[in-house]
Amino acid sequence: MDTRVSPVPVNPALAAGFRRLGIDPDEPEGLFRRATAAAIDTLGPLAAMAAVAHEFLDSQLDEYEKFVARLFFPTNYALPTPPVSAASRLFALPPDDAVDRVSRLPDALLGDIVSRLPVKDAARTAALSRRWRGVWRSAPLVLADADLLPATSVVSSVLAAHPGPFCCVHLTSSRMAEFPGLLTTWLQLLADKGIQELVLVNCRYPLDFALPATFLGMATLTRLYLGLWRSPVLETLTVKGNLFKLHLRLVSQSLRCVQLFGSYIEEIYVVDAPRLEQLIHSEPWTPDGNRTRIKIGHAPKLNWLGYLDPENHVLDVGNTIIKARTRVRPSTMVPSVTFLGMEGRFGVRNDAKMIPSFLRCFPNVETLYIRCGNTDQSAGKLNLKFWHKSGTIKCIRSRINVLIFRDFHGGRSELSFLKFFFENALVLKEVVIMLAAGFTSMEEVHSKVVSLGSIKWASDASLVLMTLCSDPRGGCIRSFKRGSDFFARDPFNDY
Repeated sequence: MDTRVSPVPVNPALAAGFRRLGIDPDEPEGLFRRATAAAIDTLGPLAAMAAVAHEFLDSQLDEYEKFVARLFFPTNYALPTPPVSAASRLFALPPDDAVDRVSRLPDALLGDIVSRLPVKDAARTAALSRRWRGVWRSAPLVLADADLLPATSVVSSVLAAHPGPFCCVHLTSSRMAEFPGLLTTWLQLLADKGIQELVLVNCRYPLDFALPATFLGMATLTRLYLGLWRSPVLETLTVKGNLFKLHLRLVSQSLRCVQLFGSYIEEIYVVDAPRLEQLIHSEPWTPDGNRTRIKIGHAPKLNWLGYLDPENHVLDVGNTIIKARTRVRPSTMVPSVTFLGMEGRFGVRNDAKMIPSFLRCFPNVETLYIRCGNTDQSAGKLNLKFWHKSGTIKCIRSRINVLIFRDFHGGRSELSFLKFFFENALVLKEVVIMLAAGFTSMEEVHSKVVSLGSIKWASDASLVLMTLCSDPRGGCIRSFKRGSDFFARDPFNDY
């Protein structure tokens, strides 16, 4: 049967995108050209791919799978290489030696040798001699399902037969989505037998196959590569102490809380997270002067965001990089945020210039947390006039009713900002100032803040509470349990 179709026009923008992926949109592949013309403009790339799959899966399965494999080449390219060599071969006797010296090696070395073989060869070593019989079962399992194709059932047999632990398992080629319950069983075996490193990628139709709940039971997991799955049950994601560069793209219908602490994260992109309520990025680790880019896309329920830091963060809202004096427009605002945390080095002019720009992106903030950063740099003349020149800031003027000011050092620049704030905050009800370490007496504290009493406050009822910071962590939000408690009145409230 001739399955060719007549050439049709290709969407120019999409064609350019496919060329960047190494796909030639002008090649005479009926599947690609027909998919582009029939579905891209109306359904979007991923939905169009699914529609094409329904139409061509039976008659052009091979062509479709080649197309999908090429489309997701960047995903596959980013995956780690399995720690086995397909070129390795193990023989009972060396070709030029009548003595089997390999079998005389200690058990630990034999296990290491077996772990470097493709799993089918590793299991076969049990037939070499009595000495090898138990080596494969006693060595931590290393499995790449690509070495066992096309027999998916063999993967099940290997996972069931090996007692564990499972050192490294790559599941990237099996038809997991085609067999109901198969992935559930595999993940349960991985959890029961101590999986350490897992690569789990679904590059076959359907592309939105849901991860089963057993995925969350892998308590021994130390490294995870996950791609092209839906996770309908994950609500809280915490990353702590990650020292390797990470790009985090959030696409989830269930995720409510994301907490990132002391980690090297190059980009946080909230692509589509309709239930996301909290995004907390604290103590970022950014080597070589790099900054984390926080890009906010679709997150209509995002209420808590922090700690934004001009020194360590680049804020991207509505595909606009927020800079000093960026003009506010609806596309650069996130109106859902009512709790905002910021860190500012008031002693650095460039950082101070960014504070008004950041605040203008969140017009409905009601509770503002500001943590003062330490610096050895001089800000110059950052007086009250500097802040008045920044112009009106809507959330300060008409929304913020609680200000939490942490790590107050009593510097001139800090006091100038507070004066500006108090003179403009019409609905302010409560102010909490938490002192940084180093104050020796209340007399010293009073000498630092006495000037605040001489200004005219815009609000009638404001409470200033001076407290010594009793938290040895400096008020840093590190309580995972409290941060993910959705019944707490305020997950940022750590004082």
